Amino acid sequence: MAWLYAARRITVKEHPMYREDTIAAISTAMSEAGIGIIRVSGPEAAEVGSAVFVRPADLREGRRTQIREWEPGSIRFGYITDRDGQVIDEVMLSWMKAPHSYTTLDTVEINTHGGLFVMERVLELVLKAGARLAEPGEFTKQAFLGGRIDLSRAEAVMDLIGAGSEYARRTSMAQLRGALSERIRKVREEILYETAYIESALDDPESYDLEGYPDRLGAILQRETADLEDLLAHAEDGRILQDGIRTVILGRPNAGKSSLLNLLAGEERAIVTEIPGTTRDVLRERIRLGELALLVSDTAGIRSTEDMIEEMGVRRAREAAGDADLLLWILDAAQPLSPEDRQIGALIRDRVKEGIRCIVLLNKQDLETRLREEDLTALEEIRDLSLPLLSFSARTGEGMQELEETIRRLFHADQSHGSNEVHLTAMRHREAVREALEALRLVQHSIEAGLSEDFYTIDLMTAYTALGKILGEAVEDDLVEEIFSRFCMGK
Repeated sequence: MAWLYAARRITVKEHPMYREDTIAAISTAMSEAGIGIIRVSGPEAAEVGSAVFVRPADLREGRRTQIREWEPGSIRFGYITDRDGQVIDEVMLSWMKAPHSYTTLDTVEINTHGGLFVMERVLELVLKAGARLAEPGEFTKQAFLGGRIDLSRAEAVMDLIGAGSEYARRTSMAQLRGALSERIRKVREEILYETAYIESALDDPESYDLEGYPDRLGAILQRETADLEDLLAHAEDGRILQDGIRTVILGRPNAGKSSLLNLLAGEERAIVTEIPGTTRDVLRERIRLGELALLVSDTAGIRSTEDMIEEMGVRRAREAAGDADLLLWILDAAQPLSPEDRQIGALIRDRVKEGIRCIVLLNKQDLETRLREEDLTALEEIRDLSLPLLSFSARTGEGMQELEETIRRLFHADQSHGSNEVHLTAMRHREAVREALEALRLVQHSIEAGLSEDFYTIDLMTAYTALGKILGEAVEDDLVEEIFSRFCMGK
């Protein structure tokens, strides 16, 4: 029966991808630091650790330390020695017994001094003692195969490591703690229950009543599709906020674009002069604005010019605007509107119609203003766009808080404060939800068409399987390998 599909969670040793190896790698960055950690995981982790580690009392009496005899979860001071008994480093060694470890397998972690040579020397001894060098992401893959985390939570580990903003950290942590998994599991459990009910009713109609069932199922599907549609509705904003908002500063020469970049960066990254046309190429900076990350591009001032190099910069500015998530249009409020401003307005209009967000900044508010908001809102090119309009000073920083709040609002970042807020930041998650939605809509069409209940189960199980891809319960081994290959060595 279809509803019996893959309900049992297998153990790590039962999984076809499991390798009966003890693996090891340096799990800290390959740079000089206070400490470095060599992780050893697998059935022989304790024996490998005992081959290289010795406690001071054991060293004096010429015997090896037996780590497996320790209380699990303990950490001890001692030395790493080679086969000749030469002391390589003094370390702290922790012992975790399966399944109570990151990987769900026996694990030893050696805390060495953080010199590159020292870490590599200790790792070399560990490998000679019987461990195999771990592949990228293999420790986390062991945790996935052992059932401690599902695939979406495994992916969140790498997202958390690469988080470049408070938003990215928070959403990665929510996913790591199971916010996405719990939401997906809830929908799958409902689908599985209804599939089981239909199958049971078809097999034993005397015990299960299907009278009025299509209407009841239709109400359930309406709730489930609304839930999945809500996930998709904010998926793109979640991806953008996770990766960083591609932000392009546009304006005519001397409007204050480079000053704005320097203000955002907190240091002088672009040359600022009173000479128009100073910026002739696209300058890019990754900038943190509060809890957001902006991938900011400062562009050449857009105007007609006979200068070939400046014209190339103007062309690149237009191209950058086409690839942006957010446009910051900065205008010189100390000057009246110019033909160049109307030209930029036409560019903004085209980009906004393509779905790109835009904020208008009336710069130089610290000077006498000659450009007012009503002048800009009357501009034919942008009259109907309802763009956010902020007073601003790139010299004093006036308006920075309002700018951050406006960006947060445009990308729905204010909706992600709760620890249970879920965002689909991975492309494969979005595709799985779309596939499940399509299948559930087919069930709804079957109900509306008055088809019999046995038509429902095929599409219900398609949705169940599609959502299982997010958790790793219905994916090919090749995809799992590809996902973990993106991890850093030692994780």
